[in-house]
Amino acid sequence: MDHGASNQRMERYGAFHAEVHVYRWQVELRRVRPFLQLFADMGGVMTSVLVPLADGSEEMEAVIAIDVFRRVPWSVTSVGIRPGVVTGSRRVRLVPDAVWTEVEPSAFDILVIPGGQAGAEALSRDERILEAVRFFVTAGKWVAAICAGPLVLQAAGVLAGRRATCHPAVTLTQTERREDRVVVDGRLITSQGPGTSFEFVLAIVREVEGTAKAAELAKSMVVA
Repeated sequence: MDHGASNQRMERYGAFHAEVHVYRWQVELRRVRPFLQLFADMGGVMTSVLVPLADGSEEMEAVIAIDVFRRVPWSVTSVGIRPGVVTGSRRVRLVPDAVWTEVEPSAFDILVIPGGQAGAEALSRDERILEAVRFFVTAGKWVAAICAGPLVLQAAGVLAGRRATCHPAVTLTQTERREDRVVVDGRLITSQGPGTSFEFVLAIVREVEGTAKAAELAKSMVVA
């Protein structure tokens, strides 16, 4: 056996594969470079949003929030309180990005709770959700809820002495319900229902990113 020729073939083979790996790396880098630049332009930190879902959650409120926030762009994670598909209040099937046991709530910047009577009641019965609400409030992070969602805040005991609103059919016992379509009280933002969903999410964007970004999004979606 000609060991010299064999070694040369192995060297050429190794060089070829090295070139292939370099080429593939260059292609992947070209694909992700725009995203890396966007990440760098944003200061290397992307705002993260946590949206818990349960059977009976209001579809419009959940999806409009998730969609608009991703347009900012923010990193949004929808999370089911149990594995599997979530069936919304109007029987629309939603597929969460993760299950609650797979996420660490404290790692997120904003907690957004959609309404839907049955969904809000399910979230209100889940102590993990209530603990997350209390943590966000105590840590001074953003907490937002719409429609029946403020019932979850009420179950967590964080509405006393705060300004808030909710769906007209929902009863708040810890604070007086405001008539405003969206109420901003510090880092607590609440709203009334499906028809105020865009106002709600744009108010969140305005408070976090500024008026210009909220106006830009509203214009791009022909909301205003």
